[in-house]
Amino acid sequence: MTIPLRNTVYEKIKDSVSLTDVELYKSMTKDGLVIPEDKFNKLLLDLEILGLITVVWITKDERRIEATVIETEVDRVEEQNKEMMEKDYEASFPGFEK
Repeated sequence: MTIPLRNTVYEKIKDSVSLTDVELYKSMTKDGLVIPEDKFNKLLLDLEILGLITVVWITKDERRIEATVIETEVDRVEEQNKEMMEKDYEASFPGFEK
């Protein structure tokens, strides 16, 4: 089974954190993946729509590509509220002892 080209491109971007489209294209070619320019642009667009990368124009002919870092912040108050609601729910059953 082969890995989809989109995943390969995303892994390259994620490994280098930030690079230009020219550097990415050269790196893909160096690894033996020759992609037509229109398909390469479509892959970048798909990854950007999925929210996995950010593409910003640097110059007229060059773009900076960065992997998007998704951080999930844990809200302590919300976590405590959830625990209390679970305890209250369990305690609402007759004969329940913990």
